[in-house]
Amino acid sequence: MRTLHAKDLDAAEDFLRLNARLIDRRRFALHFRGGPAAAVVAALRPYENPDGGYGHALEPDLRGEASQPVPAQHALEILHEAGADTDPAVDRIGDYLASITRTGGGVPFVLPTVRDAPRAPWWQTPDDPPGSLNPTATLAGLLHLMGSRHPWLAAATEFSWNHLENGEHELGPYDALAALRFLDHVPDRDRADAAFDRIRGPLLASLDPGAPGAHHSPLDYAPAPGGYGHRLLDPAAIDADLDALIDARLDDGGWTVQFPFWTPITEPEWRGHVTVENLRTLQAYGRLENP
Repeated sequence: MRTLHAKDLDAAEDFLRLNARLIDRRRFALHFRGGPAAAVVAALRPYENPDGGYGHALEPDLRGEASQPVPAQHALEILHEAGADTDPAVDRIGDYLASITRTGGGVPFVLPTVRDAPRAPWWQTPDDPPGSLNPTATLAGLLHLMGSRHPWLAAATEFSWNHLENGEHELGPYDALAALRFLDHVPDRDRADAAFDRIRGPLLASLDPGAPGAHHSPLDYAPAPGGYGHRLLDPAAIDADLDALIDARLDDGGWTVQFPFWTPITEPEWRGHVTVENLRTLQAYGRLENP
């Protein structure tokens, strides 16, 4: 079993100091150096808009100022990491999501305002995009995890159930990740178990690291022990992917991603983000030597 050593954590910290955004440097400090959670929340504030949503390249491939659903997801993830489940920003995010919700209770993957600013070429949308399982199910799962009682959550939860229980169950990788996040945290555990059993096959089919253009691995589905993603996969596959993750660290101390960088700034931003994420995964699985 491979382990990342303390000197490697030091190298990752140096990489982040040289390359990463402030928010990812503060996330590293929180998780690995005993840094203050308040500093993480403070670093998130500049990405927030008056409508309660988030933009300003919190999602590195969306360079515009306008709020979009996926950056709201990132904001909830960061707030939860920082133990800020009751921060007023959580309800503001709920208000923003309610303002963009489509018939049926879902929010679109991306809004047409994406066209008003530079963005990665794969961020495309029709003029009137419908609600989408990704990111609605992820957002609902996160709000359930955080104990939110925002009114938006009820309709979003039913939207997610409807897709998982009555849909065609042809899931792409991002839809699968959204489904897993929702099922991990929705309060009705018996219903979640039944839905997981129903879509287990499509979930596995969506994970094909060898497919052209694929950039998901078993650890994307199971970034920590427990949860449905962990139940979905063979423990040997997870162990092998942990070894591969350690081997994938670059000589500068950080990791990179498998999708293209379409403008120079996104490379250090994505690499800083994924370096913190990979270190958290290794820590969760006991593959990180105590510093």
